[in-house]
Amino acid sequence: MTGALGVIDGSTSQIQAAQADKSSPTPIKGRIRQSVMGWCFKPMSGAELAKAGKRLGLVGIEGIDVADYPAAKAAGLEISLVSSHGFVKGPVDTQHHAEVESKLRESIDVAVKFNSPSVITFTGMRVPNLRDEAARQNCLDCWKRVIGYAEQHNVTLCLEHLNSRDDSHPMKGHPGYWGDDVDLCIDLVKAMDSPRFKLLFDIYHVQIMNGDVIRRIRQYHPYIGHYHTAGNPGRGELDENQEINYPPIMRAILETGYTGFVAQEFIPTWKDHLAALDQAIRLCDV
Repeated sequence: MTGALGVIDGSTSQIQAAQADKSSPTPIKGRIRQSVMGWCFKPMSGAELAKAGKRLGLVGIEGIDVADYPAAKAAGLEISLVSSHGFVKGPVDTQHHAEVESKLRESIDVAVKFNSPSVITFTGMRVPNLRDEAARQNCLDCWKRVIGYAEQHNVTLCLEHLNSRDDSHPMKGHPGYWGDDVDLCIDLVKAMDSPRFKLLFDIYHVQIMNGDVIRRIRQYHPYIGHYHTAGNPGRGELDENQEINYPPIMRAILETGYTGFVAQEFIPTWKDHLAALDQAIRLCDV
């Protein structure tokens, strides 16, 4: 079905019907190394999600409790990204520097322990009356005190760009987030000048704030270390009810030579959450 949204790999109903027998799903190509963000699928535990994700063709999982990491590894999944200090208290505000540095170092240690390639970081929220140049320097000063530790342990810090426009839900948008311009975040990555500091390119957030997703992927791919997905608007499934055409985006990612993870980070609205995950996996399996 093509339709107005250009959903070229089959309608949601067709994909659901094809995958009705989830006990033995059809093998996927696996050219995109797909992961899943655990918080989206709560109250399912990280261990349960890992088992289901492995069966559906995932190779990674993130956004789960560290206590569930051993179970996820035992299920055959990699820990694709380790959490750290959160998006509210970030290095844009110097009063958070000690906490940010400590949590990043702790997360790097966790990444080493579980053989994870990356740790997430954020800019944090805007500080009243703080000029952008000072905010930029605050972020760089903090990260530069940690980046040597990341380099020493071969772990990549991934800065996530978030949208500040959607105020409908605490995790659909983040009003007040300073790093809400993907071009600004790329400038920060370039300024860090380290192979261990990259952009977390969240396709959903970029679509909302900047758009022109494929062009930016092609332009910025040397600086991208991780990808996230979700449907827009609403941060729901990657189905025909949203505006992002994911198959050509996935092909563009492959064309850049990217070999890292693409994590599904949508909030399921379908009654069967695993059917929604299966649909997203197969849509992105180009």
